[in-house]
Amino acid sequence: MLICVFKRTRKAVWLLFFFLCGAYSSYALDWKKLHEEADKGTAVDNAQYPDDAVLYKQGLVLLNRRRDKEAGEVFARLSGAYPGLLEAKWGRAEVLRRQHRLNEAQGLLQEVIAADPRFAPAYISLAYVRYIQGNFNETVRLANKVLAQGARVDVGSRARAYLLLGGAKGLIAHYGGPLSKIINGTKVLSSLKAAEKLQPDAAAVKFGLGTFYLLAPALIGGNLTKAEEYLKKSVELDPLFVNGYVRLAQLYKMRGKAREFQSYLRKALEIDPQNEFALDTQSGRCFFICDRN
Repeated sequence: MLICVFKRTRKAVWLLFFFLCGAYSSYALDWKKLHEEADKGTAVDNAQYPDDAVLYKQGLVLLNRRRDKEAGEVFARLSGAYPGLLEAKWGRAEVLRRQHRLNEAQGLLQEVIAADPRFAPAYISLAYVRYIQGNFNETVRLANKVLAQGARVDVGSRARAYLLLGGAKGLIAHYGGPLSKIINGTKVLSSLKAAEKLQPDAAAVKFGLGTFYLLAPALIGGNLTKAEEYLKKSVELDPLFVNGYVRLAQLYKMRGKAREFQSYLRKALEIDPQNEFALDTQSGRCFFICDRN
């Protein structure tokens, strides 16, 4: 009888250990499905999912609506209830990134990637951090990490990976020599078109294509009319998309329309006074390129 009790006790201990150490791993949630549902605007279904999945999806929906402060509160609550949940840690990091707290964000993102090298959203967030930091080669490497996983990754992350790849390749070409312009510059549009194929109606995709038509020389497809069309569509789809307003400001500056330039740049800074693209344009530094010259 003592042996049976011991066995039952030992089994209970192992079950408790599994619950505490395994249940909140990065595989506790079907994150791919949840990301894709959030991108489609599917309502949160409390009956369909357990509490952790419901909270996570709520956080994703808030991120998509750019209600970052509320999203941060949801992810903090999720982390408190499920301390080892990597998705919650990523959510907190993504909010920090959007708040321009890059060092804090990258620390959490590196922890997530170390714990689960296949969690694509963390690579995307870290790629954005590296892009803002000017490390475009690392942006390309991280984007390719996501694309190498293929259909295992949610559609939104794959589309963002292509957008980051195209954007980073464009800046590598811009700052590189003639050979770099050929090797990297010719891959920009194809990457953006790949993103468009995955998410044709996404504001970020319209922005990416608009940026290409804005900044590319006419010889390789630059077209201000197309740029205006795509960039206006990006802010129509997402009225809080700051970078779209910044590129529109640059477009009107190229056209010699100073009032429109100031209006769109002011709109961008009203939404996000710390936005790197807006401040880069306002200062005239133009590290992220302001025109075709």
